[in-house]
Amino acid sequence: MAKYTKENIQQIVKDQGVKYIRLQFTDILGTIKNVEIPVSQLEKALDNKMMFDGSSIEGFVRIEESDMYLHPDLDTFVIFPWTAEKGKVARLICDIANPDGTPFAGDPRSNLKRVLASMEELGFTSFNLGPEPEFFLFKLDEKGNPTLELNDDGGYFDLAPTDLGENCRRDIVLELEEMGFEIEASHHEVAPGQHEIDFKYANAVEACDNIQTFKLVVKTIARKHGLHATFMPKPLFGVNGSGMHANLSLFSGDKNVFFDEDGDLQLSKTAHQFMAGIIKHAKGFTAITNPLVNSYKRLVPGYEAPCYIAWSARNRSPLIRIPASRGLSTRVELRSVDPSANPYLALAVLLEAGLDGVRNGLVPPAPVDRNIYVMNSAELKENGIESLPGSLLEALSELEKDEVIKAALGDHIYSNFKEAKEIEYDMFRTAVHPWEREQYIKMY
Repeated sequence: MAKYTKENIQQIVKDQGVKYIRLQFTDILGTIKNVEIPVSQLEKALDNKMMFDGSSIEGFVRIEESDMYLHPDLDTFVIFPWTAEKGKVARLICDIANPDGTPFAGDPRSNLKRVLASMEELGFTSFNLGPEPEFFLFKLDEKGNPTLELNDDGGYFDLAPTDLGENCRRDIVLELEEMGFEIEASHHEVAPGQHEIDFKYANAVEACDNIQTFKLVVKTIARKHGLHATFMPKPLFGVNGSGMHANLSLFSGDKNVFFDEDGDLQLSKTAHQFMAGIIKHAKGFTAITNPLVNSYKRLVPGYEAPCYIAWSARNRSPLIRIPASRGLSTRVELRSVDPSANPYLALAVLLEAGLDGVRNGLVPPAPVDRNIYVMNSAELKENGIESLPGSLLEALSELEKDEVIKAALGDHIYSNFKEAKEIEYDMFRTAVHPWEREQYIKMY
């Protein structure tokens, strides 16, 4: 049931004194974009008549076919709490449409809806995500630019005065709650300057909308505290990187189809098949769930990041963990995803990978309940445990070979994503890094 109608929104805008509306969408690389309009243009926007130039957006269209339309999702209407002093600003998240009204193939949000439609054909009604995004807080310099100076030296679950980010984190939570988020937990993470805020699971599209909103709120409130928030996966050498564990579940009506009271570990056959699909396609989807050159500095042994393709209900070293909760909370936790991922693309490929397991009745390998990090190469081989790709280039190569994951993206998104990431990797490959100068400039 819809939360808002056009009339509701127009009345709220009038009653609350909203002056501007941001029409938001996400490009292929996961960057939030927006077109801000005065409230006088709201009716036009609500009638899906707001046009923009798609040729200026990464991976959208060529200049000769640039006219695109913004179709607001009315249920995403929210007023930003921090804008009141200069006239309130509200936002609507939009799908991108072609001039004929059809969904644009390069819109990540519309693409996720396409994959969800194929899920519904199998009899499932919703795919839910509970995300656990982590981020670092760095101090700003006198010009407002981020430094590499952390604002605390706290550790896991530390409190003030050790955790000097606590006030900032609390303000972020308050703003999120005012915007309708249900916050489940907020705490300092393992590394100094690292934080995590967990919010309640939601259906795939809403959860992805929430992640994008969350990133915007975190960065905005951090700056008010003289801090820079970054979702870069590995900003500092020698400490843990930032992940975004993805808790996944499939529902049919009000029933969690991953739960079976009589099944092994109280997991259903569907849950095992879904997990087997995730394992089968792990190498293929990693370029999407870990899309930066920097992502692969996090996916190394020793810093709690899962780089081995295995599953367990007991330990946290494999790629997939099954948390202890059962019933409606039964879920598969994928631990490799990082917060730089475009959430709409990540959920599309994870869903399609899992559904491939369901469609083909795949069976997962035996669980690995030992600490994989202490296994040697012979033990890894003996247990059939493979590693995730070790670089963005390797991940792109694996993506190119995986037809199921490419189909989940569609031709337009796949080709544009691949081109952008190949350019990114080549820029990294040809750059001269400080490490190289430190190692070689005197010796040679």
